[in-house]
Amino acid sequence: MVELSDYQRQEKVGEGTYGVVYKALDTKHNNRVVALKKIRLESEDEGVPSTAIREISLLKEMENDNIVRLYDIIHSDSHKLYLVFEFLDLDLKKYMESIPPQSNAGLEPEMVKKFMCQLVKGIKHCHSRRVLHRDLKPQNLLIDKEGNLKLADFGLARAFGVPLRAYTHEVVTLWYRAPEILLGGKQYSTGVDMWSVGCIFAEMCNRKPLFPGDSEIDEIFRIFRILGTPNEQTWPEVQYLPDFKPGFPQWKKKDLSEYVPSLDPKGIELLEQMLQYDPSKRISAKRALIHPYFTESDETNDNNNNGQGNDNGDRHGNGNGNGNGTDGNFSMNMG
Repeated sequence: MVELSDYQRQEKVGEGTYGVVYKALDTKHNNRVVALKKIRLESEDEGVPSTAIREISLLKEMENDNIVRLYDIIHSDSHKLYLVFEFLDLDLKKYMESIPPQSNAGLEPEMVKKFMCQLVKGIKHCHSRRVLHRDLKPQNLLIDKEGNLKLADFGLARAFGVPLRAYTHEVVTLWYRAPEILLGGKQYSTGVDMWSVGCIFAEMCNRKPLFPGDSEIDEIFRIFRILGTPNEQTWPEVQYLPDFKPGFPQWKKKDLSEYVPSLDPKGIELLEQMLQYDPSKRISAKRALIHPYFTESDETNDNNNNGQGNDNGDRHGNGNGNGNGTDGNFSMNMG
């Protein structure tokens, strides 16, 4: 039985969407450094929901080189929950900010490709196990001392919900949120994460966000101005989303290469497939890994069999247009 007393808190290192994060020493494992995440519960009186405990317990099984490892769960009393993660003190946002700006350039193309490959591999692993992230952003993509990218906070949205405000009361960013969520949709699919990946892809190339909206309607209109206002042709189901209005301004689709000029044509093609309006047409993580943008990458070829591994859970998907439903796609009603 793991106890809170097994960990010596060193310092507070941040406040995330779900609560306070401490750097701590694990006294039962040779004082290894860990991140101790104290989960803030919406209602301290009601205690920790058993569904949340079940969801989080599943994440302990999620072992992958590109996912931050969850070591333990501490349910210290009925009202407090701590998650013990491997410790990584650099995130993609800080990393991008730390590089001296050179004529507003983004990250080096090789670095973008490496990070994208690792990001998509991590997502593929989670989607194949029917776990969504729903809140991907540069702040929860962590980088280890070897320069490898790992995904943090996977699965927490399903266990605890995505609050409108973070622990610090800052508004949770909308910049990476899929249009179906912005328009009030309650059916979440793997596509919500792939949209976020596309936004992060463009941001690594430019070192600035692609859709930096300051409200939900501003975010929606920023997307429309670049990708065009969706209609029945580009997104057949859009008219049924609660917050879609037929009277929205009509913008024409622009060429994405104008907005991400440093990205080569194969990269632009992949980005286009990630930023499809219709979630069922958005490329899956599995198919993204065998896109020509990655085939020149030694890392993709050497590891993961080009993304064509045997994915348990894939059969539930819609197949992203290939008709066999083996892409690891699935959706769930979050109403």
